[in-house]
Amino acid sequence: MLAEALALSAALFTIGVVGVLIRRNAIIIFMCVELMLNAVNLSFVALSRYYGADGQVFVFFVMTVAAAEAAVGLAIIISIFRHRQSVNLQNINLLRG
Repeated sequence: MLAEALALSAALFTIGVVGVLIRRNAIIIFMCVELMLNAVNLSFVALSRYYGADGQVFVFFVMTVAAAEAAVGLAIIISIFRHRQSVNLQNINLLRG
């Protein structure tokens, strides 16, 4: 059971990394980062069954960071859309100054 959960976690994390590296749409990158955080949560829960409940405590911290990242990330995405009418990140450096 542990090997299957860790393999699924590794697959989800890999999909998230590939999505962040390949895509240029801010919303898709945002979802891929969330996918990577959920993959880490899955591995924490799977490992906590064998090494104690400390992994489940870390899951709550990761979920808190994910909620804060969602609020700040969506605010940035909305700001980019309002200024550029697009969420394409190729021209993100135009928001400086």
